[in-house]
Amino acid sequence: MTTLPLLMILASAFIHASWNLMAKKALDGNTFVWVTSALILPIYAPLAIFTLITERPSFGPAELVALAGTTVLHLVYFICLQAAYKVGDYSLVYPVARGTGPLLATLGAVYFLQETPSFLAITGIALIILGVFIISGGARLFSGQTAKKPLIFGLLTGICIAAYTLWDKYAVADVGVPPMLLDYMATGAISFLLLPYVFRNREKLKQEWRDNRLNVIGVSVLSPLSYLIVLYVLISSPVYYVAPLREMSILIAAYLGTRLLKEGEMTRRYIAAGIMFGGVIALAFG
Repeated sequence: MTTLPLLMILASAFIHASWNLMAKKALDGNTFVWVTSALILPIYAPLAIFTLITERPSFGPAELVALAGTTVLHLVYFICLQAAYKVGDYSLVYPVARGTGPLLATLGAVYFLQETPSFLAITGIALIILGVFIISGGARLFSGQTAKKPLIFGLLTGICIAAYTLWDKYAVADVGVPPMLLDYMATGAISFLLLPYVFRNREKLKQEWRDNRLNVIGVSVLSPLSYLIVLYVLISSPVYYVAPLREMSILIAAYLGTRLLKEGEMTRRYIAAGIMFGGVIALAFG
C-alpha cells in the first residue's frame, strides 16, 4: 500500500472514531439513524449530482442488487451499533465491533475474493487483532454478567462491518458503482425504510432534534465522509489491507474516551497502541 491510501485510511479512522462518540449520545437509536440519514441527503446532494453527471453510471440488475445489499447490511449495522451503545460503554463496544470486523473481512476476502495476503501482511493483521483484544480489556471481556450483552451486540456489529466491507468492495470494484452514489442511494433507502418507525414515534424525533441537534448534524457530515474515503481506497487496494488499517480508529477512540469520558488504565492502552502500531507498519510494508 502506498503512502496516499495509507494517509486516507488513517484520516478516515479519526473521523470514524469522532462520529461514533457523537452517536453514543443518541437519545433513541432508530430515530437517530433516521434523522442523520435524512440530513445526509441534502448535505451531500451536490456531490451526488456532480458524480452522476461526470461519471454517467448505468444502473442495471447487477447495480440494483449491489445497492440493495449495501442498504440492508448498513441498516442492520446501524441498528446493531445503536443497540450496543445503549447497553454498553463506548470504550468497550467500539473496540469489540471494530476488532471483529477486520478478522472476518480478511477471512472473507481470502475465501470469497481469492485475495492472497503476504506473510508480513498476515503478521500485521494478527498484531492489530491482538492489540484490539488487549485494549478491550483482554480476558476480562469474557467474564462477568455486565459485559456479556455489550459484547454480544459489539460482535454482531463487527459481523455487519465484515459483511458490508466485503459486499461494498464487490459493488465498487467489480460491479463498478461509483462510491459516492452507492453510499448516497443506500442512505436514501435507509431513510425510507425507517419512515414508518419515525411516524409512530414523532415525539422522539422532536426530542432528538431539540436536545441532540449538534451531534445529529455532526454525524450527518462525518459518517458519510469517513466511509467514502474508505470506498475510494477500496477501488484500488485489497480488503485485507484496508479493513485492518481502519481499526486504528480504536486507538483514537481510546484517546477520546480517556480525555472526554475520563476513562483510565492508560498503561494497558499504551501497550496495545504499540502492538497495533507495529501491525500497521507490517501492513504498510506487506
